[in-house]
Amino acid sequence: MIYRSAKLLELAKEAPCQCCGMQDGTVVAAHSNQQRDGKGTGIKAHDYRIAYLCHRCHSYVDGDAKATREQKKELWEAAHRKTIGWLFSEGHLKVM
Repeated sequence: MIYRSAKLLELAKEAPCQCCGMQDGTVVAAHSNQQRDGKGTGIKAHDYRIAYLCHRCHSYVDGDAKATREQKKELWEAAHRKTIGWLFSEGHLKVM
C-alpha cells in the first residue's frame, strides 16, 4: 500500500527549497522517481519520499536533458535528506 499524507505535502508551502534555498511560493513536495520508493507507471512514490523543491529545481530533477540520471538522483536524495531534517527542526516530525 502506498503511504499518503496531505499534511506532509502541504507543509512544502512553508519550507524553503531544500536544494537552492529559494522561498518564492513555488516550493512543492517533489516525489522520488525511483521504483524502490513506490514509483510506478501512473503512481507517485510514497509521500514520505519527497523533497521540498522550488519550480526551477523540481524541473531540473524531473526533466533536464543536460543532467544525467545519476546527477538528478543525487540532487534529489540530498534535498530529501534536508527536507526530513527541516521537518524535524521545525517541529513537524517528532519521535515519541
